[in-house]
Amino acid sequence: MEYKVFEIEDYRNIVKLLGDSDRVLYGEEISEDYSRDELGSVRVMPKVVVKAISTEEVSNIMRYAYENNIPVTPRGAGTGLVGAAVPIYGGIVMDVSGMNKILELDEENLTLTVEPGVLLMELSKYVEQFDLFYPPDPGEKTATIGGNISTNAGGMRAVKYGVTRDYVRGLEVVLPNGEIMNIGGKVVKNSSGYDLKDLIVGSEGTLVVITKAILKLIPLPKKAISLLIPFNSLENAIETVPKIIKSKSAPTAVEFMQRAAIEAAEEFLKKPFPDNTSDAYLLLTFDGNSKEEIERAYEGVANICLDSGALDVFISDTEERQEAIWSARGAFLEAIKALTTEMDEVDVVVPRNKVAEFVMFTHTLEEKLNVRIKSFGHAGDGNLHIYILRDDLSEDMWKKKLSEAMEIMYDKANKLNGQVSGEHGIGYAKKRYLFNALSEEMIAIMRGIKLAFDPKNILNPGKIAQ
Repeated sequence: MEYKVFEIEDYRNIVKLLGDSDRVLYGEEISEDYSRDELGSVRVMPKVVVKAISTEEVSNIMRYAYENNIPVTPRGAGTGLVGAAVPIYGGIVMDVSGMNKILELDEENLTLTVEPGVLLMELSKYVEQFDLFYPPDPGEKTATIGGNISTNAGGMRAVKYGVTRDYVRGLEVVLPNGEIMNIGGKVVKNSSGYDLKDLIVGSEGTLVVITKAILKLIPLPKKAISLLIPFNSLENAIETVPKIIKSKSAPTAVEFMQRAAIEAAEEFLKKPFPDNTSDAYLLLTFDGNSKEEIERAYEGVANICLDSGALDVFISDTEERQEAIWSARGAFLEAIKALTTEMDEVDVVVPRNKVAEFVMFTHTLEEKLNVRIKSFGHAGDGNLHIYILRDDLSEDMWKKKLSEAMEIMYDKANKLNGQVSGEHGIGYAKKRYLFNALSEEMIAIMRGIKLAFDPKNILNPGKIAQ
């Protein structure tokens, strides 16, 4: 596809369409932040940034871009980790973070209608005032809901409640040609043709620009209790997880962590973790409407863990104890970043009974390649976050070792019947691993879907299967 060379006249036309030059950034006005997301290693500056604040503005800009063959990259908070919000072909960055209104709480249908720029933490706090609950819980609370939908973000509660896709009832979207389309709605069931809504969830801004979302809510559980369970070894800890899942006790979250990550979090937060004497831990949460209900659930799990070699079971039933544990878990990513000069992530998902095998494999790989590798993750759903650290490696050696480590790990995940990404998406950075994992027929179908939505290939080109 030949894209139009962006000219000063295009900038002037876009300013006219918005009627507000302050929300159209051009040339030196554009911050370097717009060239990248949190991955950092992939950077391309856009020609112009449009800060849209309405569906109509998004529609007008998309129509202009479509008629003039100008690529457009949608962007929320820029917290992604795969380069999905990087404007690979320059052109327009469509910043929808200013579309951040909570539009309607429908308590009869248990839905919340929001614009895409609403932050996850704001959404969760808002609905809790009404004793309602939005369960998806990705680690980055400053991400936008539009970004969460675009990557089908998961988080720690996925083991019990599912992922973002399970809570999207309807979407208002703008097609690449500027047409506005409403998909789904407030209905609970829908078998009316192909499910375009679920196709758009996880499409990383390559098919449409999301301008509104209708989200499913559930009643807020009245109480939550966490268990911190130390083990002698990580292998022992993770091998206990399938027994927990089989027990039908339905924990809200099942996380694994190692001492190195805990120590990094302690240093980063400047406060102690409740226990750091063991090499490995499971962190479980149970929620429900009464203390008795939760106790019935966790007592059986505590016994399973002790019978499987757990050294102890620490029960965190106060806000202070829970905060001490979960603040450390929430700080793992930033704490690991602080340990090194640069890092990149493998966000694989494997069958739950293969988690221990994969994690132990990364330990042998660390020794084989002589590069530091840190990990933590969602043991309850098989989604692992493995971080390769650069430290003092030269640029050439870093690229070589990073490429080798990723190639080996994605190949291992594939052999274990896993997938390339559990929740962060493919974007630009993980495309080659997707191509290696999927058949030519599957890639061709993905490209056909992209073509059906976007025949001119102007919307976030160069991502996922392209």
